[in-house]
Amino acid sequence: MIPISLQPEPPGFDKAVRRKGHQWLKKQGIALNNPPPKASDLPPYWRNYNQHLWQAYSGVCAYLAIYFEQAIGATSTDHFVPKSAKAGDAYEWQNYRLSCPTMNRNKHGFSDVLDPVGLKPKHTFYINFASGKIAPAPNLPPPQKSAATKTIARLRLNSPVNNEMRARHYTDYAKGDCSLCHLASYSPFVHQEIVRQEL
Repeated sequence: MIPISLQPEPPGFDKAVRRKGHQWLKKQGIALNNPPPKASDLPPYWRNYNQHLWQAYSGVCAYLAIYFEQAIGATSTDHFVPKSAKAGDAYEWQNYRLSCPTMNRNKHGFSDVLDPVGLKPKHTFYINFASGKIAPAPNLPPPQKSAATKTIARLRLNSPVNNEMRARHYTDYAKGDCSLCHLASYSPFVHQEIVRQEL
């Protein structure tokens, strides 16, 4: 995971998503700041903006920091504040994180994951390129290190397939099979770590 910047709300979002969502909640008697009785009953108006979300964040998963093609039908919207926690935020652009489906499933309705939007410090996580595993930066204060450790565990960022992927991306670069410029858009976390580690 690397820091990302919140992108502007796309044209038409307010009418197509926020207002429709708020109107539905009002009809159901659900206050915007309250949890809904059943989050799965919320009309998924946000799905109409999956393509906009993918474009706004250049196809990079907010949590795994890897580019994925929209053409495979894998774009999903993660609600950083879970829909089950605050009904109104289900229809707020600023609460959306572009996520590949695996990361979205892992995060689910949990709230113990660090937010990549404005993540501080910049180098919260580092990569061991020999194994592909990530870990909290060793100089983090204890509370931040604990939060980073929980994020790794919750999202299963160190699953074997994720570790292999990061190690492979680095190996491809080291062998000259891809450029640093390519990694910047294709695997930005690996790119950031190559630069930080002066590799």
